Amino acid sequence: MQDSNWSEDSVAETQGLTVEQAIANLRSPDLSLRYYAAWWLGKFRVNTPSAVAALIVALEDEDDRTELGGYPLRRNAARALGKLGDTQAVPGLIRCLACEDYYVREAAAQSLGMLDAPTAIPALMELLIGGVEVAMPVPGRPHLTQPYDSVIEALGALQAKQAVSLIQPFLEHPQAKVQYAATRAMYQLTQEDRYGQRLMQALEGDDLQLRRTALSDLGAIGYFPAREAIARCAAENSFKLLALKGLLEHQAKQHETPTQDAIQVMNLMDFLL
Repeated sequence: MQDSNWSEDSVAETQGLTVEQAIANLRSPDLSLRYYAAWWLGKFRVNTPSAVAALIVALEDEDDRTELGGYPLRRNAARALGKLGDTQAVPGLIRCLACEDYYVREAAAQSLGMLDAPTAIPALMELLIGGVEVAMPVPGRPHLTQPYDSVIEALGALQAKQAVSLIQPFLEHPQAKVQYAATRAMYQLTQEDRYGQRLMQALEGDDLQLRRTALSDLGAIGYFPAREAIARCAAENSFKLLALKGLLEHQAKQHETPTQDAIQVMNLMDFLL
């Protein structure tokens, strides 16, 4: 997949780095240069064939390891490949779901959802086996046994209706963020209004970060009944605008010309600007 904004010899002014230098840095003996190059290629959406190929190779990197056994370069490469939109990365990202590094698994799940990769559904579903009973914090680590929210969101984005029975129990997970991910996915997979309503109610919660998460989820599912609740949510206008933009994008996919609902959303956005 070729991006019209980039070519093999295009030069990025930002940070004085060229595309060729960034790709070469992915093979540098300097691990910090490798890490930065993977981030940079994703940040600036450099989806040339050589950039994608180099990032796919980086998914197998063994050199950049933390003291706790993490793979920082693999994490950045997995995140970058989701942004570049090239499905050649899908097999490598599926393999990353078995990586011992939690954050590599998390980045891979997120990217597979972005890449519209239905072949990843079985591997993603496997990470939910055991349900809420095993979805507990890892002792001494700031995360659960699996990146459940990212996995569930990816399954929702991929329209994995076969995963409904695995996702549904996570509606009652102890962590609200995981509950929201399950609610978001259940709406995408069933179109049942109760799930959209549940996310809309979350906009009234006490925790700002969770209100931001609910805004993002409502934008992702394009839940139009939440438009006014989004606009008056006690959160930064930037988060509310992104959520409303998500509603408009869903409308644009369904209608060639703006509907009255879409016009109302645009008016709400104008008010927030």
